Amino acid sequence: MTTAAGLAAGLPFLAALLGLAAGRRSPAAARALAVFPLAATAVLAAWVAVRHGSGGVTTRGIELTPTGALDITLSLRIDGLSALVSAMVAVVALLVQIYSAAYLRKDPRYSSYAALVSLFTAAMLLVVYTGDLIVLLVGWEVMGVCSYFLIGHYWETEVARAAAVKAFVVTKLGDVPFLIGILVIGVGSGSFEIGEIVDGVPPGGAAWVTAGTLLMLGGVAGKSAQVPLQTWLPDAMAGPTPVSALIHAATMVAAGVYVVARLYPVFLASGTTLLVLAVIAAVTMVFSALAAFAQDDLKRVLAWSTVSQLAYMTGGLAAGGRDAAVFHLLTHGAFKALLFLAAGVVIHLAGSGRIRDMGGLRHRAPVVFWTMTAGLAALVGVPPMSGFFSKEAVLGAAEHTAFGPSADGAPQAAGWLVLIAALLTAGLTAAYATRVWLRVFFGADRLPERTEAPAPEDAHDGHGAHGGPVPRAMLWPLVVLTVPTVLLGFIGLPNSWLASWLGDADGRVYDEGAANAGVLLQEHAYYDLAPRLGTSLIAVALLAAGAGAVYMMWRRDPAADPARVLGPLRGPAERGFDVDRLYDAVVVRPVGVLARGARFVDDKVVDGYVRGAAEGAWFAGGGLRRSQNGNVQVYLAGLLAGFVVLAVAVAVGV
Repeated sequence: MTTAAGLAAGLPFLAALLGLAAGRRSPAAARALAVFPLAATAVLAAWVAVRHGSGGVTTRGIELTPTGALDITLSLRIDGLSALVSAMVAVVALLVQIYSAAYLRKDPRYSSYAALVSLFTAAMLLVVYTGDLIVLLVGWEVMGVCSYFLIGHYWETEVARAAAVKAFVVTKLGDVPFLIGILVIGVGSGSFEIGEIVDGVPPGGAAWVTAGTLLMLGGVAGKSAQVPLQTWLPDAMAGPTPVSALIHAATMVAAGVYVVARLYPVFLASGTTLLVLAVIAAVTMVFSALAAFAQDDLKRVLAWSTVSQLAYMTGGLAAGGRDAAVFHLLTHGAFKALLFLAAGVVIHLAGSGRIRDMGGLRHRAPVVFWTMTAGLAALVGVPPMSGFFSKEAVLGAAEHTAFGPSADGAPQAAGWLVLIAALLTAGLTAAYATRVWLRVFFGADRLPERTEAPAPEDAHDGHGAHGGPVPRAMLWPLVVLTVPTVLLGFIGLPNSWLASWLGDADGRVYDEGAANAGVLLQEHAYYDLAPRLGTSLIAVALLAAGAGAVYMMWRRDPAADPARVLGPLRGPAERGFDVDRLYDAVVVRPVGVLARGARFVDDKVVDGYVRGAAEGAWFAGGGLRRSQNGNVQVYLAGLLAGFVVLAVAVAVGV
């Protein structure tokens, strides 16, 4: 099984190398190298997941370098968590590569793009499968480099270049404390091996546990776009739409949530860390949902919704609900990939990413209409879509912790924060999803009336191949992703199944065949994944209220934007509440002033002393050189002058 996992992670890496070497010479070879190795990876990852079942933990590794203290090992750790997440990553990456082959069929840089997507996938699988934190860090950083190149794929445009640099810099701001946190945890536990770290957490926690986990939250906030490092993700929409689907659904943004879930017993040992994570999640949920409601660009709506849904996952983790967070990670991977790929088809048809340019598209693209409707319903949490069950699991975990202190250590305040914010976000999510659904697919068909040229970023996204027939390779991935979008939520209904599968990730294995399996689940699992009547009714009522209010506004005036209900809040919300301006005023400008001051000191003071010493030596040497001109009379005159000076000095001294 570990061999299959190693091949699953290695094949995309090999495909990336071959794609870079041979893809430019042969576009057909580039497409084959993009699709077939990922297909094999998806099969291997699915086989590992099926073979694993709930069969405990399988590890294998070799020592990379003996350090004399903490060794670094290239190890694989296969458990329920890694098996499920790797299968999700591989399937979504495969569908993205197939979609990209049609979406970027006229792109001259397709071969390098496909190779980078394969490398991106390999790095994420390395993060998922590895059993060593240092090796995990390698995959973590490779993803950051790949994201820079993929987001900046259309480097001819200023917006793509700026978005790529911003994503790289902002995520690296979080990676610095993340690295320090790994070192603190490694030194504190005496190992970088994930299994040994989890097993060695002292009861009640320790100073190194709190310090290490708090530092690691910096990397989690950066990669998963949580407050205060959320600003890069909406701007990352400057990249191709398939890249957005991959980053938002299965790879980079999921990595932060996955790392916390992987080290969850360590995080559970620090109530302070969980409370900080709950505050971050609660603020991010509401903040990003309001921002999504105000956007006019379709991809930016989905980007802000990703930030909000990631906050659901981090909120579930903060409230003691690791299984719920992972459950939502899996369902979100399906419906968000579907939504982004469907958005790519919509942009292809409309020739623009602006919602105000769309309308009546359900008649032009019925397949896209029905699949995107399923995706939006899952995003909102409409029963019985997958998002309903996973979001209700998060709400159930928060309710469990809020109304009674968690036996596993999650603070009660964290439960209340997550529960209130998640319920409020449920209504906001329904509002902005309904707004998108109505304005894109219903109302007047505005496409024939468009006279303005597409914006540069719209023209680049798909290389201007708009308005023509949609290739089948862009449609059938939508149909495939609709299946888990609709059905995946039902895996959470059997009380013991998912918890039993994921239990081995922290050393807890449940016997599904035992007569008291349900009792064991209640005693040892973090919560029951099945929807709870009270929170479910409240959440459904709130989403019905949010969707109904938007529908009534649209019904009264289909041409008007329901986002106008935000009033004076709409402008700031559309700009992400001017967080970028705040960072510019608080961080960028002061750093710029300090940089200019340091440059002045270095140039005028430090270098001034160096230049002054050099010029003084030059002038002294010049004067000495003029006195040594070969004229004997000058030498004698100098000698006589020196004798006179000495004589006078002696006479005066006497």
